[in-house]
This record gives sequence, C-alpha cells and structure tokens, in this order.
Amino acid sequence: MAATPPAAHTEGADGGEATVIAVVGATGTGKSELSLAIAERIAARGGFAEVVNADAMQLYRGMDIGTAKLPQGDRRGVPHHLLDVLDVTDEASVAAYQPAARAAIDDIVGRGGTAILVGGSGLYVSSVLFDFRFPARDDAVRARLEAELESGGVRALYDRLKAIDPQAAASIGQFNGRRLVRALEVVELTGEPVSGTLPDEPVLWRPAAIVRLGVLRERLVERLDARVERMWSAGLVDEVAGLVPLGLREGVTASRAIGYAQALAQHDGTMTEADAIAEAQSLTRRYARRQVSWFKRYPNALDVDALDPAALEAAATAAAAAAATTTAAAAVAATATTPTALD
Repeated sequence: MAATPPAAHTEGADGGEATVIAVVGATGTGKSELSLAIAERIAARGGFAEVVNADAMQLYRGMDIGTAKLPQGDRRGVPHHLLDVLDVTDEASVAAYQPAARAAIDDIVGRGGTAILVGGSGLYVSSVLFDFRFPARDDAVRARLEAELESGGVRALYDRLKAIDPQAAASIGQFNGRRLVRALEVVELTGEPVSGTLPDEPVLWRPAAIVRLGVLRERLVERLDARVERMWSAGLVDEVAGLVPLGLREGVTASRAIGYAQALAQHDGTMTEADAIAEAQSLTRRYARRQVSWFKRYPNALDVDALDPAALEAAATAAAAAAATTTAAAAVAATATTPTALD
C-alpha cells in the first residue's frame, strides 16, 4: 500500500492545510496507536494535537474492555475528547454526536492545534468530516416502526429497507434494529433513500487529511478473533456485571453493543462462554466488513498497511506534515525533526 500521499491528501477542499486529521479503518487495525504517533510528531514540529473520539461505543462510561478504550495512562499525555460522556442508559445518536464533536474540534483549532478524529463508526466519522445534515424526526412514525420491529422482527425491516435502499441496508446490516428503524423513518419522512440524503460528491466541513488503515482480510479475521478472546480473558463479563446495576439492560444502544450483548447473555446464564465468544467473533467480523466498505468510499485517503511498520512510520510523518502549523518557526523546526519509530 502507498506510504507517501500525493498533495491531495495533505490539503483541504479549499487548498488550505489540514486542521483535522482523520484516522479511520476497521476495528482492530491500530487506529489509536497511530493517532498518538501523529500527535507526537506534530508536537515535535512545534505544534500540538488532541484526539476526538469517533467510536460510538467509547462514548459510554464503564464500557472499556469491550471497546478497547485506551486507559488514561496509555494516552501519552495527549488530551482525548468525547470519551466517557454517556451513561449506559443513554441512547447514542449521531445527530447528537455531530455538534459535540465539531465543537471540540472548533475549540482545538481555535487554540492553534490540530484535531485528530479517530474511530471506526463510519456514520459518526462522516457526520463530522463532511457536509452532513440530518433529516427531521417524527415520534409517531418511529413508535410505529419500533412496534413493527417488536412484533415482526428485525429481518422484516431489513428486507423492506433493502428493497428501497440497498446501499443503506448493506451498510447497516441485518441485526441493528435501531438503525433500521431510523433509516425507514427517514425514507418515510423525506420520500428519499437514506443514501440520497448525502451529497453526491462529499464536501469537507473543514480542511482535512484522511488516513485509512487496512489489513488483508485473512489477517484481519485472525486479529479480530484473537481480540475478542483477549477481551473475555481481560474480564469483559465482570465489567458487564458491574454495569448491570447501572442500567445496562435498559440501555437501548449500550446493551446491544457487540461483545456486551453476548457477555450479558453469559452473565445471565442464557449462553455458554464458548457460544458467547463465538457469536461476538462472528458479529465483529461482519461489522468489520461493513466498516471496510464504508471507508472505502472516502476520496483522497492515504491507504496504509496497518501491519507494515515502515508504512505506519511514513503515514504518521506525512499526516503530521499535513497539519496546519501555528508559526513559521514551527515549520522551520520541523525540517530538523527526526521521527522515532512507532513503539
């Protein structure tokens, strides 16, 4: 994969330097590690960078093991925004996330820094990077669709959406009833497919550089399966047990998160550990396929082999160079900086 980006990767839509660097890719590809390497290289050039989370499940307090959330001590002093901002009883929504993420980015850029947007929740990332507006909601339409979900099951809603908007159905998948309800609500209110609410050509909200991490499918499957096993070994079921008194069962979004739903079933005795792990692995693989398909559509992204240390090194250096520097002195100092290897 390419290690050095052409000019298009380092400039925004208006030709300016990037004030936002997005690090995207499927789960398990090392996005957090690369974001820290980029932040360190920006600091070496005389600037500063802060991370803005774009993983929907990392918004939740207490959901740490199953989301692979970086512990405070592993963040190398780089400030992180929009981690641990929701209770497990709260419903996460991209419509609420977008203004919060953009406010965090405005604050970082306003202080002369670079925002590094990091995460694998495709819709959340896109809502921040691109000119992205959300259709109105209708409580009555939603309530009716939720009743249909309860009575007819998720497959019936998936088949209906697939007939109307195959692209949206493929992105959401067959198991996310909440998002299927929302997609069908949008279709009913607007008379257009969900995919039709997006611009034909993505328009950046701010000048941005996008780094897209990838791993060959066979290797990614191995990594994802091992990752799920490590989560169980690290105590995911115990973490879930601690979240139950906080209302995890009542959480519309949190209780359905991959890994957490299966660990909860094991905790309740309705699923064996082996079956819980196997189901979480299967769902994680499916989710990763959807992530790859989503991020593949991003124009002018720098593709990086997540398992190639030299490519990661070059990507971190290139992304740091793309960031807007606050002073001419910082730009001069950058020419003498020798990047260190990724840990």
